[in-house]
Amino acid sequence: MAAFGIPGQWCAERWREAAVDGIVLGDGKKHPFNIVVADSQSDTNRAAQVAGDLITNEKVDIIHAAATPETVNPVSDQAEALGCPAITADAPMEPVFFGRGGTPDKPFKWTYHLFWGLTELIGASLDLWAQVQTNKVVGALWPNDSDGNAFRPAYGDAAKAKGYTIVDAGSFQTGTEDFSFAISLFKKEGCEIQIGVVVPPDWTNFWKQAKQQDYNPKLVDIAKPTLFPSAMEALGEIAVGLGGPSWWHPTYPFKSSLTGETCEELALDFEKRNNMQWQQPQMHYVMFEMAVDVLKRTKNVDDKEEIIANVATTKMADSVAGPIDFTAPVKMGTLHPVPNVVSTPHYSGQWLKGRQNPWDIKAWPFDLYVRNNIFAPTLKVEGPYQPLPITS
Repeated sequence: MAAFGIPGQWCAERWREAAVDGIVLGDGKKHPFNIVVADSQSDTNRAAQVAGDLITNEKVDIIHAAATPETVNPVSDQAEALGCPAITADAPMEPVFFGRGGTPDKPFKWTYHLFWGLTELIGASLDLWAQVQTNKVVGALWPNDSDGNAFRPAYGDAAKAKGYTIVDAGSFQTGTEDFSFAISLFKKEGCEIQIGVVVPPDWTNFWKQAKQQDYNPKLVDIAKPTLFPSAMEALGEIAVGLGGPSWWHPTYPFKSSLTGETCEELALDFEKRNNMQWQQPQMHYVMFEMAVDVLKRTKNVDDKEEIIANVATTKMADSVAGPIDFTAPVKMGTLHPVPNVVSTPHYSGQWLKGRQNPWDIKAWPFDLYVRNNIFAPTLKVEGPYQPLPITS
């Protein structure tokens, strides 16, 4: 597994606990589990190297990877080349499937993925934007990476169809420190909505500079930074009201297929173990849930052909990410858009000042409010997006 910081460590810890006494698999025998964790260090080449080592030298039966195409894709490519079942999560499905050369009539054999795609992402964004009265001029931050290059054309076409004008600041490299080029353009064009997909340090730089340069959009819908409470805390008061794509929440009405715990209980468990606020990448837990389900249906655990055949026919009634059904008909716009992907829930969230919740060990500085649920219909909406600036 290519770990994703502390949530990745929490997942691995919980997986080991779930399998500590072994698990009875499809042959009727109890088998021990050895969960090996390796860090990709957010480097594409290292992710490929680590995956190759796990498959070739560690002889793993199933490999997991999560968090951005930069990690998921190289691991998946190695699994496909070396004939190892892979179950991955948390990267938009288009870069993972189409970006690696997959087509509906020529899917991958060894790599299966759990996450939403641009249909859900953009649909939720357009719903969020419509909640605030604006001039429909949208400033866009698209870095020169897999996500940025996928989001740019998709958002542009969809926004134009709904009467929005996208002001694109142009490709930039991750790690950019001075965003004056973008901020001056967005101010000049009168942008009242700000979107983008940038890593948290880049967003911190951009948003602090935006405030210094008096750029004040009414609505922010930014991907990646708004996943993390720590990114909001790093910004302080100017983080209040920031919104963005979201995909896991303690109020999901789902349960762990391994322990029966609710999402609320898992969020609280994370906080107690780490003394920090719950995080959306806890959803990565679902990968091992699916792996266990697969192996429970596998009679010869040394036969990778049997394992991958069972991956392809997975049908789970519940998981921390909801039902998973790879047997459903394949059709774009559904929960099974392409053969190798099942879409998981997606919603728009907004960070406001903290409150005490049943799943929190204390009231944290910020709290994530649910602003729509068109792609997560079992999730309760907590009112519309509150436009910026929020002064109380």
